[in-house]
Amino acid sequence: MTETTGRNGARPPEPAGTAAPAGAAAPTPRDLAARAHAQPQAQPHPPVRPHTQPQSEPAKSYVQPRPPQASPQATAVPPSATVGPGKARITGAQALVHALERVGTDVVFGIPGGAILPAYDPLMDSTVIRHILVRHEQGAGHAATGYAQATGKVGVCMATSGPGATNLVTPLADAYMDSVPIVAITGQVSTNLIGTDGFQEADISGITIPITKHNFLVTKAEDIARTIGEAFHVASTGRPGPVLVDIAKDAMQATTEFAWPVQFDLPGYHPVTRPHARQVREAARLMTESKRPVLYVGGGVIKAGAAAQLAELAELTGIPVITTLMARGAFPDRHRQHLGMPGMHGTVAAVGALQKSDLIVALGTRFDDRVTGKLDTFAPGALIVHADIDPAEISKNRRADVPIVGDCREVIADLVTAVRADHGQGRRPDLTAWRAQLDKYRDTYPLGYDQPDDGTLAPQHVVERIGKIAGPEAVYVAGVGQHQMWAAQFIDYENPGTWINSGGLGTMGFAVPAAMGAKVGRPDTTVWAIDGDGCFQMTNQELATCALEGIGVKVAVINNGSLGMVRQWQTLFYNERYSNTDLHPGGPGGYGGAGSPPVPGGHRGVAPRGKHGTRIPDFVKLAEAYGCEGIRCEQTADVDTVIERAMAIDDRPVVIDFIVHRDAMVWPMVAAGTSNNDIKFARGMAPDWGGASE
Repeated sequence: MTETTGRNGARPPEPAGTAAPAGAAAPTPRDLAARAHAQPQAQPHPPVRPHTQPQSEPAKSYVQPRPPQASPQATAVPPSATVGPGKARITGAQALVHALERVGTDVVFGIPGGAILPAYDPLMDSTVIRHILVRHEQGAGHAATGYAQATGKVGVCMATSGPGATNLVTPLADAYMDSVPIVAITGQVSTNLIGTDGFQEADISGITIPITKHNFLVTKAEDIARTIGEAFHVASTGRPGPVLVDIAKDAMQATTEFAWPVQFDLPGYHPVTRPHARQVREAARLMTESKRPVLYVGGGVIKAGAAAQLAELAELTGIPVITTLMARGAFPDRHRQHLGMPGMHGTVAAVGALQKSDLIVALGTRFDDRVTGKLDTFAPGALIVHADIDPAEISKNRRADVPIVGDCREVIADLVTAVRADHGQGRRPDLTAWRAQLDKYRDTYPLGYDQPDDGTLAPQHVVERIGKIAGPEAVYVAGVGQHQMWAAQFIDYENPGTWINSGGLGTMGFAVPAAMGAKVGRPDTTVWAIDGDGCFQMTNQELATCALEGIGVKVAVINNGSLGMVRQWQTLFYNERYSNTDLHPGGPGGYGGAGSPPVPGGHRGVAPRGKHGTRIPDFVKLAEAYGCEGIRCEQTADVDTVIERAMAIDDRPVVIDFIVHRDAMVWPMVAAGTSNNDIKFARGMAPDWGGASE
């Protein structure tokens, strides 16, 4: 067995027998696989000693406190040939399934194939694990991500070798960027074929080095159970992330002794969760002395289950709160201190708060380019307190004046204690003027939109009504583009875990399979996928999976007949030259548009005159072909009726084709590469900052 490097180039956990001498060139996964295959069977690994440093998390089996995973000690040995106390002799494939059961897996999304086939046979006998047969491996990966985001547990997907494994690359990269705990299990060709370019061989371990928190190549049956335990531990602890376990086919076919619980062999992997007390006290001092502080909240707060602690800190200090795209729901939108989302399409109040602040307390966030704009102009007068569980993120983009490494829940709880102590000594800032300044921004430049003059639907209105009718307890999953931004802007998020999207990678086609996974994880919750007509056409085959498996997702297709966000950029920055962004066959830049060649075979491909939105394919007929309820809405007066109709259907998926105005844009906007100071709240219209001090 071997593995690759981890996140940000840091050395990940080192399984026994693979460490290279200091200064030696790192062997490739194929070299290590061949070496492991040639070596005699290793002796059993010694127990892992608990890490005793006070600043670090002790080594333990499974850290999944929100919600807890099944305890490995509480399960019985599988019913196979007993070879000793607590042990059984089974195949490697059976060991894989039993290990998955022991770590708390209740669902696997996947597609079988030759190299993974040995695992699928015992999987059929499991009474614990539900396997969902998807229509594409990318769908399996995104479904695992949606499941993990909605439940807080580790999502699991499975694929065969070669093209099956490579189809998981995009979901793995997506989960890596957004710090989502998933475990991808792939079959690999037999060890004697590794490195020979055998049929359906691909070095998936090597391919995924840059986009996984960690990965393993397993070539021995006796390593399978331990590796699964380690994979779940690594995926769910510290900064969460995807882990790949690539298992050779002959390792699954060989027999081995199975025992549980397993002993981890992860020397050096001890994520720091407890913050340094002195750094916390210094951060609290700055918070009680600053005149214009802001709590800049990222997705790490949701990952840590720290929403309650955040609310306590915010209300204790009175400091305004902004939540990033990945943190929507971490702090209630309706709370008076909440200023909304920062960044390229954030609110004027949130962007202005960052730019005018004298102290930014960044919690579980990474100062990415979509938030900071032109980095050297970002928050020029602010000191930075940066708390994150991943030390590689601190000072990566913006230098931290007070760096704090630790789990956000523990960091925020300690900040509450330290601030209370400062308040007890009479150190309490007066933020009246600061709050009045930000209230003026919020009241003067609220989010809004215009109703189209031609009677077509405003997409913002559609999204807003879905949020009002479905309510704050529903889960909303978005694809990528304009509809994603409108869903982030015009739905009120009051609870963590109710907003799921592809934030870092920006994966088109994310919404439908991720919504499927979220609905599987939370079957009693209403789940809406808000998608664009471009995104929807990339992964809508998973509607068949939903229909056959009884997964009642609801899909709102915001159909403007184009790749909307790209078209918006062409409108603003490319002189309205719409090169290959119009999906409507009769639209400009497509067949039948001005200056375009005739449609081959005549004009059968051109949409009927006066019709808007994508009509090829017909999404209503497509939905019905997949066994779903298909509905089309083109009038504002019908919006509430069709949403309520969809809400009343629970026995099958529902797809609503909302035909919306093609030229609607996302505002506010900070153009890429420009300063946040240059934000526009509408085309050609900038806020008046009022000469506020910086």
